[in-house]
This record gives sequence, C-alpha cells and structure tokens, in this order.
Amino acid sequence: MNETISVPLARTVGFQPGERNVFLHLLTACNLHCRHCYINPPEHGTNMLSLDTVRQWLALFARPAQSGQASNLILLGGEPTLHPDLAAIIRLAKSLRYAVTVDSNGYLFHDLLEKTTPQELDYLSFSLDGPEAAVNDPIRGTGSFQVCTENIRRAVAKGFQASLICTVSALNIRHIARMPALAASLGIKRLFLQVIGLRGKPAAGAASAGGSWQVQPEDWFATVPQVAMDAAARGLHVVYPKVYLEETDRFECAGTAAENYFVFPNGRVYRCPLCEDFPIHSLEIAGNALVRHAGLNEDRFFALNIPEGCVMNRLLQPDNIGYDRNGRPLHRISCCLLKQEILPAK
Repeated sequence: MNETISVPLARTVGFQPGERNVFLHLLTACNLHCRHCYINPPEHGTNMLSLDTVRQWLALFARPAQSGQASNLILLGGEPTLHPDLAAIIRLAKSLRYAVTVDSNGYLFHDLLEKTTPQELDYLSFSLDGPEAAVNDPIRGTGSFQVCTENIRRAVAKGFQASLICTVSALNIRHIARMPALAASLGIKRLFLQVIGLRGKPAAGAASAGGSWQVQPEDWFATVPQVAMDAAARGLHVVYPKVYLEETDRFECAGTAAENYFVFPNGRVYRCPLCEDFPIHSLEIAGNALVRHAGLNEDRFFALNIPEGCVMNRLLQPDNIGYDRNGRPLHRISCCLLKQEILPAK
C-alpha cells in the first residue's frame, strides 16, 4: 500500500463572525529603538497603564460568561514585559476568559518566566527580523538577536507555547528564507510573517539613505509563500498577510466584518491599524466607558468600494499601489488583517 503524504496548503483565513481580538498596548516605552517601530507617542501617549486601569479596560471588551465566546487578548507595548504588573494582568485576563498572548522583543523583564505559567499564558510571542545577528541587529538593536534567542530557548524549556514574528521589509527579504530553519531549531510552534507597515518610524522617512522599506509585489510573491511552505514542512503553523487579492477574491474589510480593537494608553481605540498615526480613531475610552469618537474618522471609510481594494491603504499608503497606463491598479490590496494560514504537514 502506498503511503499518503500530506502536503501543506495555504488557505485564506476569513473573518469569523463573533471573533473578537483586543490589542492592548500597556505602555509605549521600550528598551529597544527598532528602525521600523510603529509606536507614535504623540498620538498614542507616553503613560503606563495601572493595574486598576487595565482591569477596568479589559472589562469593557470581555464577553459575558453566558455568551459562550471568549476574546483574544494580545498584550503589547512598547515592550510589555517592562510593565511590573504584567504577570498579574495575565492572570486577570484569564479570569475574564481571554485567550492571552504577550508580544515581546525577547528581553522578558521582571522575570516573566518565573512569575507566570504556560497554563496562564496561551502564547508568548517573540520578535526577530533576521536569521542571524548580522541581519536582525541593525534593524532591532545591537545584542537583541542573542538575548531573544536565548530567552526563546528558556521559554520553550519551561513549556511555554512560543511563536515568532518576523516583519518582512526591503531590509531583510533576501534573508528570510533562513527563518524557518531557525524557528524550528528554537522549538517555535507558530511563525508569523508580517509585511512592513508604513506607519510610525517607517512613515517618517526611508529605511536608509536612498532606500525604502517597501517590499515590491514581485519580491513578495517570489519569496514569502515559499518561505511559509518551508516552515510548514518543518512542522510550524504559519500565518502571513494576504496582501494582494486574486482576481476571484472578494474584498472584505475587517472594520465591517470583524471585531478588532487596537487600544492605546491614551485611551484611543482604533479599528484599523493603518490609521494609528492619525487622530481618526473611531472609539475612545472616557470615564471607563467605550464611546464613539466624534468627527470624520476611520469607520466612515470602511464601507467604501474602490478598485484598489483597501480604502485606508489608498488614502494613507498610496505608494503601495501601482497603476497601468489606463489608470487601473496593477494589484488590489487586501485588508491588512486578512491572513493566509498553512498548517504543518502531518
């Protein structure tokens, strides 16, 4: 009998009705100065949320127990492990039935691995932007590759579900083919390949003298899907953004089809991460209540149907889109929250 070999296949992960994802920035401070950092303190605030404030804010987004549905909580910064009460926040979130992920640069301050457990923390996600220090450190900071990889090994040894986030840009796309081997060697279970967003520092200037952050469509198509397939073949669960829609794909905006909330320490709540450099947030937390932000804001644009696909990308990142001689877009841009997924081969 011939053995059937399972081949991993990419599939688009559509927006699921009722799914709620809360991206809570506990602070904007960080020990690193990553060249592609999207944090914008004048727009996001500079304060650190107190434990009491976090408790009140998490209650605003938690689902009632009788709903039978949980919310996903991603704790961010800045660097979230700089928060001295992070372990208590994780336990608080679990008591409110959140599935909890911490996104860290890998430095794991305040002895996080000693103060929480794999039962309390669903995923501990680490950021690396290259398969070696020579690629990663010029982007994220000197010494960050060594610290991050050492702490990934510690976390895996303690039984934490570790995932890896790699932000793909023109600075590292020639090197990401080696990321799956690194991730597998570290014991990583999930690999996220992100595309650079032109917000925060990248929106303020070029990546280098005469250079650009942007990944060209032909480079994306030639590189990222193949890297994702290699990672899945090594046993990793891989997620990466759809970015470009096929002719037969229907455009769908997460702002109208899903519940995603990007919450910052100054109380701003965005539904679209592309908008975070501007005071056009659709919601805000005021008086411990979630209220609609007055004025012409992001949510007024979500329902617009344009040939380019994502209207916010067209408004805020127009250089992402090329046109033919007749003025038609060469590619439709998907919602930045629409993902491709490859499950590991069995």
